[in-house]
Parts: sequence; C-alpha cells; structure tokens
Amino acid sequence: MRVPLPVLLCCSAASLLLLLRWRRRRRLWKKVKEARRRQERGLVQMETAVHRFREQHPSVSMVSILSLPLPELSKKLRDGSLPPEHVFYAYVGKALQIAIETNCITEYLQESETQVQKAKLTEKLGLLYGVPVSIKDSIDCEGHDSTLGFIKNVNKPAAEDSVVVQVLRRQGAIPFVKTNVPQSLISYDCKNLIFGQTFNPLLYTRSPGGSSGGEGALVGGGGSILGFGTDVGGSLRFPAAFCGICALKPTGNRLSKKGIIAGVLGQKAVVAAVGPMAKDVESLALCMRALLCEDMFNLDSTVPPLPFNEEVYASTQPLRIGYYETDFFTMPSPAMRRAIREAKQMLEDAGHTLVPFELTNVDYMMFNFCVRGMFADGGASFLKKFKGELEKSSMGVFFWLAKSPGWLKTLLSWIAKPFMPRFSAIVRSMRANTVDEVWSLHHEIEEFCYQFVAQWKKLNLDVMLCPMLGPALGIGYPGKLSVAVSYTMLYNVLDFPVGVVPVTVVTDEDEEELKGYKGYFQDWWDRTLAKAFRGSAGLPVAVQCVALPWQEELCLRFMKEVEALVLKKNSFF
Repeated sequence: MRVPLPVLLCCSAASLLLLLRWRRRRRLWKKVKEARRRQERGLVQMETAVHRFREQHPSVSMVSILSLPLPELSKKLRDGSLPPEHVFYAYVGKALQIAIETNCITEYLQESETQVQKAKLTEKLGLLYGVPVSIKDSIDCEGHDSTLGFIKNVNKPAAEDSVVVQVLRRQGAIPFVKTNVPQSLISYDCKNLIFGQTFNPLLYTRSPGGSSGGEGALVGGGGSILGFGTDVGGSLRFPAAFCGICALKPTGNRLSKKGIIAGVLGQKAVVAAVGPMAKDVESLALCMRALLCEDMFNLDSTVPPLPFNEEVYASTQPLRIGYYETDFFTMPSPAMRRAIREAKQMLEDAGHTLVPFELTNVDYMMFNFCVRGMFADGGASFLKKFKGELEKSSMGVFFWLAKSPGWLKTLLSWIAKPFMPRFSAIVRSMRANTVDEVWSLHHEIEEFCYQFVAQWKKLNLDVMLCPMLGPALGIGYPGKLSVAVSYTMLYNVLDFPVGVVPVTVVTDEDEEELKGYKGYFQDWWDRTLAKAFRGSAGLPVAVQCVALPWQEELCLRFMKEVEALVLKKNSFF
C-alpha cells in the first residue's frame, strides 16, 4: 500500500521537528552538566586549597578567626596581627562546609588565591584589606558567568567586574565565591534547574529566601563574613530575615548598579538596589564606608558623590520613630506582630518617641505599581528571558498569565472578581499598557511617593519601624505566595533605604496563636501562608528599619540602636 505524498511529507516534517527539539534539549542538558561539573570542581578546589593550607599551618586556629566580627577582623588584618591567608583559608573552609550543607555556592573564584598572595605586597591598605567576600550570581565578576539561573547564560563569562566588585577589590576585599539565585531573580525562593535548590542553614526544610538566597545561606551559616546581593522587592531582606542576619537595601542609586544584571531589564516602576549582608549592623556600616569612596564615584558618575556621613551614624540623639504592625494586605504572623511590639517597647524604654503611622491603599500599590509596573508590557520582556529554556514552571501564575492573550486576561479578571479579588487584580494588572499609560503610571508613582513623604514629614519622623515577613517559609512556598511581598516591595516603589535586623524567635505561644490565623482576604493565598508559617518555633523573626532617600547612615544608626537593645535584652535571659 502506497502512502500518499502529503502524509509522507507531514510525517517527515514532524519527525524532523522532533529530532531538532531533541537535539536542542540535549545541547541544553549538556550545558547544565558542564555548569554542575564546574560547580563540583570548584568545591574540590576549595577542599584541596584548605587541606594544603592546614598541612602547612597546623597551629592556625580557624575557629578563633571565624568568631571575629568584621570590624575587629578588619583591624587585625590592617595592623598586621592577622595574615590575610589565614583569614582567607578559614573562610574557604567554612564556606565549603556550608556549601555542602545548603548548596549555596555556584562557583569558586580560584583567582582569589592569587589575590591573597598579592595582598601581602600591598602598601596602601583599603578599609576591607584581606576580607573575603561573597558575590551574588547576578553581579558580574570578570571571567565568570552571571546566569540568573538561565541555561542560555552558561559559558558566557563577564568581560569585566561590575563597579561594586571593582571598588571592593580596590578596598582590598577578596571576592572568593559566587552564590545561587532563583531562575530570573523574580522570586524570594532560591532554586533553578542548573544548580538546584539552596537550603536554609538554620533548618534545611525551609527556604533561605531570595533572590539573594545563596548569600543569605552562606552568610547565615558563617561561611562568609560579608556578602553582596540585590533587591527589587525584598531580595536582600527576605534572605536576611529568613537566615537570621542583617542586610541593607540602600536608595536605588547610592551604590553603582553598573555590571549588575536585572531580573526585568528597563522597568523603572519598582527600583532595584545593590547592598551588603552581614551578621551585624557595624559590618554593614564598615562596608558602606568602604564603598562610598572616590573610586565608586569615578567609576560610575551617575552615582551621587556622597561619602559616608560619620556624624549621622555616630549620633546618639533620641529618635522620633513611626511604626505600624500591619499593612492590612498581608496579615502578619503572630511572631511578626510581637516583634514590632517588643521593638517598640524597647525603643520607648530607651528614650525614643514612637508614633503610629497609618498605611493606606497597599493593595492598590501592590497591583497597580508593582505588578503592573514590572509587567507593563504584558510580561513580554519577562517571557523572552525564558525562551529556549528547559524549565519555566517555577514562576507559576506570573508565567502563565504573561503567556495569556489580553482578551483572556480581561475575561478572567471579570469572572474572578467576586470570588477571588486579589487574583482578579493581578490578572488585570498583567495586561499590556500603551506608552501613554506607562507614563501616567510613573507619574502616579511619583505622586504616591510625594504623599508618603508628606505624611512622614507631618508626623516629624526621623525613621520608621515596620514588619518583615517571617519566619522562613517552607521550601516551595514562596513560589505560591508572590502576594506576600507587600511589606518589602513598598520600599522599592518608594525607593527608600531599608535594613533588616533580627529581633526575636518564634515561640510556642506564637505557634498556638497561629491556629487562628485567617488573613485579610481569607482566600487561597491566606490559607497557604498560614500553612507556610507553621512549625517554626525557634526560627528568627526580623523587623525593617526605614529612612528617607539618601539617608543610609540614619537607617544604619537606627538599625544599630535596635540591634543593641535586642542584645541587651537577651543578655538578661
């Protein structure tokens, strides 16, 4: 029996397409395997280097080096009482241990070993002389990939260091590892197909947060004394809060973003920033002191030449502090609410004035400024990043909505409004906008910022105390709970400097109270968030400390005050 020619041609074409698809997938998997082999090779190199150092220097106490806070460590490195190689290999050893436990390191920067040897010959010692630092995947380091969790970015090493890394090197710091991120960075979990899931060092069943999750895990586990990440909705603050450390998200342009790859290129509605993560506030201050120098201002002339203001940071004047316990969009967990109340009481007892601050229209801000602002083109730019990738499911509802045609979004929004108002609002916000609509949106955001500042000034506030989502959610939950970023994303829209400080841990009483958690909307997201909070006794809970734009020093000063009061309180127990 003869097969008709059209059928034969169709079958041949289909077979060819399947073959081409199979070959393409095979090439992608080959790149994934190459990246994983490089990751494993890096860990072996770290192990070899540490073993060699320990054989040559058996008397060096790694534990005592790792116990030093950054300011003291830096002082000992600069006065010569501690050799740079002792510090470097102590941290390489500890980083290796944390990497094995949490899968936080994507690449070992082997040239850092040469940099350590050269450091001994340096005459001019920078503020971070000899300090090993870790760098988020999306921050360019010459000769190394910035993948953002995308296979297409594997084997595409950066041609030069980002400005932040250049300044760090000039200040004597030694970048030694790059750390894991979620695919696309638009997530506060930390998983991608190339390097897999990163785990929280405090409890492996919990997320380390994201998108700077690898940094959070490494710094939180003690494998890095100073880390660098980015933040476009909480990406520094979530990992810091989830892993029990401190972080500072500066005003968007206080530190250079040149050479740092964004999750959504070109969008201006939600302002991104690069910032430091460390175990304590004084370490963050030392870092900002080092970065806000002539090198930073010369390498990127778009950064305002504002050196670190020591007078503001060192001030002991009582502060007038605004505060709120909830944003009336994401119901705080019992531990979050208690963290604010306890911090408020401690600050009042220390002589500061606390003033209630009322937030309004957070739901409008979330849907119209954040979702609509970041996906103003209907998600087309976002979708383009996933073209040709093997995995796309991690972005859940946003990925699906970005693919949907405009008429379907309109229909879904209309149908869902009576039953699922938040889902309806997200769908509506994901439609493509005209240029005129985008300009109107940007104007509306400007007006929102002016009104927020006016309310701040009317109350004569210095700083603000705010909740931070916590404790750490279980692995996989952040991907289901994109709406829970309201507490953090507000300050990216406003472009205010904000830091995170851990103040308490979840108690059994908090767990008992959580049984009555309903949420403000009592929808699927609220029910899922209640589940995500459960079983968290002993995990850290943080607060956010906020200042007006360009007032990072005041923000740090406030963070230092909160940190000192928490340490003082805990010393009595």
